[in-house]
Amino acid sequence: MIKTFTITAGMIIFLAIGTAFLLVGFSAKKSDDSSKKSKAISSFYDLKATSIDGEEISFKKYKGKKVLIVNTASSCGYTYQYEGLQKLNDIYGKDVEILGFPANDFLFQERGSDAEIADFCEKNYGVTFQMFSKITTKGRNQSPVYTWLTNKDLNGWNEKKPTWNFCKYLIDENGNLVEFFDKSVKPMSKEITELL
Repeated sequence: MIKTFTITAGMIIFLAIGTAFLLVGFSAKKSDDSSKKSKAISSFYDLKATSIDGEEISFKKYKGKKVLIVNTASSCGYTYQYEGLQKLNDIYGKDVEILGFPANDFLFQERGSDAEIADFCEKNYGVTFQMFSKITTKGRNQSPVYTWLTNKDLNGWNEKKPTWNFCKYLIDENGNLVEFFDKSVKPMSKEITELL
């Protein structure tokens, strides 16, 4: 005995709706992947910050150069990275500006005043790259620099906040945020140097 299979109008509608959902989902995923790093809405060069010795510095000064921004601390297990940052500055200084931002955000590992921090950096690591006044990298009092670095609506793609001291953000010669490096990525590592 041969059984017949009847396609009803309801089945056709159900299949059509299912196919439409699949197509919409596929095209949405495709557009999400392609827009991972879109153009920044707000310019890096509109930012400014106060140096560790009290001078206001406009980031327009860094046009045409790569910039590596690092949140630093004097009493951290990663404080030794100051040495690598200074070496990076010595070797690649004509191509990249290193900007150090002391912050007391993680286990109170940067308690000193700006003068004490500057003295510590110079005495212990011979730091000559640009250091800034102590800031906050997260929360209500977040520095405008870190608001830009961690807000994809401003920088175009990134929302990664510092997970600890010595996280790094790389800006290209045109003011675009191009990479985030976690604290464990050392300043002289290949991941960083091959992008300079």
